[in-house]
Amino acid sequence: MPKCRICDGPVQEFFDFGRQPVSDVFPAPGEIGTEHFFRLAVAFCEKCTTVQQLEEVPRDRMFPTDYPYRSSGSTLMRQHFERVAAHFLATELSGPDAFYVEVGCNDGIMLNSIRDAGVRHLGVDPAEEAAKVAGAGGSRVHVGFFEESSAREIRAAEGPADLIFSANTISHIAYIDSVFAGAGVLLDHAGVFVFEDRYLGDIVEHTYFDQIYDEHFYLFSVRSVQAMAERFGFELVDVEHLPVHGGTMRYTTARKGERTPTAAVDRWLERERAQGLWELATYDSFAARVKENCDRLKETLTRLRAEGRSIVGYGATCKSATVLNYCGIGAESISFISDSTPEKQNRVTPGSHIPIRPAEAFRESYPDYAVLFAWNHAEEIMAKEQEFKDSGGRWILYAPNVHIV
Repeated sequence: MPKCRICDGPVQEFFDFGRQPVSDVFPAPGEIGTEHFFRLAVAFCEKCTTVQQLEEVPRDRMFPTDYPYRSSGSTLMRQHFERVAAHFLATELSGPDAFYVEVGCNDGIMLNSIRDAGVRHLGVDPAEEAAKVAGAGGSRVHVGFFEESSAREIRAAEGPADLIFSANTISHIAYIDSVFAGAGVLLDHAGVFVFEDRYLGDIVEHTYFDQIYDEHFYLFSVRSVQAMAERFGFELVDVEHLPVHGGTMRYTTARKGERTPTAAVDRWLERERAQGLWELATYDSFAARVKENCDRLKETLTRLRAEGRSIVGYGATCKSATVLNYCGIGAESISFISDSTPEKQNRVTPGSHIPIRPAEAFRESYPDYAVLFAWNHAEEIMAKEQEFKDSGGRWILYAPNVHIV
């Protein structure tokens, strides 16, 4: 039986999405057939409650130098990170010569706010092209993966960090033991390691099954992060639920005994117990809903196509790879996917090979229907694309169930 990557306990597989491609590598038309595939199966550890994948994709394949995702593409996310930066500048980084380290800084959406405040900083990211964007504004970036060895190098060169922060990155890292070891090496004794990631409770409650893809190796809950922190010499001292990405939790960890855990930790633990997040049966029920949603989505697209309706996709997201490949949806159902990221345009979706076109293609001739793969930015997108709605266009969403708006 497979063992948990956190506690070495036995894990129980509860869903298999089958053969899936690396989600954020978009082939050019001439590169079709070169994708790397793996088995995307998820399992639950009844000992520490961690939900995790059973097969690890090599990190160099998931996060190459030309990794295309850019955090700054969303106005809402820019506003979110401005608020986060302001919070830390008033708290953890308010002391003299404070030092901030960000794991997975991407194009500098958060890092730049810290830099602009005059705080000593360093981003860490393996994607060289994204790091260049961050560096172009004057932010300092170490190009590479964060782990114990790189943390030792940074500590030797820069001294201890007051805050290590990461957003939507820690759940990507299968070798989490080395990440916490690195935090232990790099942090000042009273420093904190804070990270934000998609929250398992929201994923289960709303059937956000497309949050499961290669990069999200772990799906964190408060209980699993508490267990993980304890195993690696840290303590979970605070949690805060955030609305971004369909539901995110911010976890604050510190060295054992350095800080008193807030009441929020116990409140969320009790909420998780009541929701059943610590029981395998909850994930079996989730799996049944996933199958039903995928069947209904495929049936809906097939019916609309048979009626002569035009259908495109909106947002060539990592999440869409899971939906398209598991449901068996291709260009016969969705003509193209509109995306504003230049690095993805004029390429095709991994595995399903649907053409990706610029945002202008969506507006040139509005389709009858658009599948909203970037549903975590639904409010922002629907406001921006009001003319599509006014022209009679309708959005297709597939979580918590298949519905048309």
